[in-house]
Amino acid sequence: MDKKKLMDFFLNLDRAFFLEEQYKAFAKHDSPLPIGFNQTISQPTLVLEMTRLLSPKKSSKVLEIGTGSGYQTALLAEFSAEVYTIEIIKELSIKAQQRLSTLGYTNIFYKISDGSSGWKENAPFDRIIVTAGAGSKPIDLINQLATNGKMVIPIGTPSMQKLFLITKDEEGNIYEKNFGPVRFVEMVGDYGWNVK
Repeated sequence: MDKKKLMDFFLNLDRAFFLEEQYKAFAKHDSPLPIGFNQTISQPTLVLEMTRLLSPKKSSKVLEIGTGSGYQTALLAEFSAEVYTIEIIKELSIKAQQRLSTLGYTNIFYKISDGSSGWKENAPFDRIIVTAGAGSKPIDLINQLATNGKMVIPIGTPSMQKLFLITKDEEGNIYEKNFGPVRFVEMVGDYGWNVK
């Protein structure tokens, strides 16, 4: 992807638009902020970094696990062909849909569901991004990754995760690279921290 275009869009995307009234004043702070339901909007630099690592193309079909406020979704929609985004909390999904519709995006498809098993009927995906911390590698999602696909996901414990870039080559071999420590809210479902 064109890194300059990404940076220009990122700098012009008003984070306050994705926040509730009481948090809008903090939109320019490089820190996570509450969006309700014990969920957060990630700090802007991390959203930018995850988008860079994912590196979607204009032809990419992208799966996003965790629509949240819709902030990350807007970045994906701007630089991809199609974005399939799943959010388990109905109220967050509806708000995000309204915001992204207001911005004029017509290439986003929404699902209100547990995203841990992906979106099988629309697989495979060229890119997959997970915006919540997983306790282990989500095999269901890796199986829905296209050849030459990329997935960005935080994996670890409740106190600390590592940001991984997982890639799949032509033969279906899986490679992973660790991009350092991050902290996210828990990924709900089969790959969360509390799964027995």
